Amino acid sequence: MPLESKYLDARFAVSKVLVVDDEAYMRKVVRALLMSIGVRTIYEAADGVAGLDAIRTMGPDLVIVDWEMPGLDGPGFIRMVRSPDTFPFPDVPIIMLTGHGERARVLEAMETGVNEFLLKPVSSKALRDRMIAVLARPRPMIRRGDYYGPAPRKLSQTLNEANDAVANLVLLN
Repeated sequence: MPLESKYLDARFAVSKVLVVDDEAYMRKVVRALLMSIGVRTIYEAADGVAGLDAIRTMGPDLVIVDWEMPGLDGPGFIRMVRSPDTFPFPDVPIIMLTGHGERARVLEAMETGVNEFLLKPVSSKALRDRMIAVLARPRPMIRRGDYYGPAPRKLSQTLNEANDAVANLVLLN
């Protein structure tokens, strides 16, 4: 087993994941997928408000949220979490898992500060790949006007390259 794979398995085993979805069956499916890729600590919330409370009390390493929920929907939930002035854990990685794949919804999810977007039905491989992206290779969080969330991929790549260049200069001196 490659070193990266061992690292990822260990990272998943200690990660706390919160699943926010109003459908009990879907929470059960996501729980089974998470367990199949090695996640041992899984919390569930049946709506957005309960999800906010769970983040405050459980401090998860990752949140998986549905789009359509009664009361506080997925985008509203993300906007509340991504409020660094009022919410205690605004940097928690968020994966939107939804049956709605329309371009406008994907763009809205990105504009609210979601880290990754997945369509239902989801495979364990797709979920694992998105978890690797947010847990093992996280993008830096930025604030631009009303937006607070992960840096766009191109900006994140530029920031990483700049950080690498600075690190190389420090090593050379």
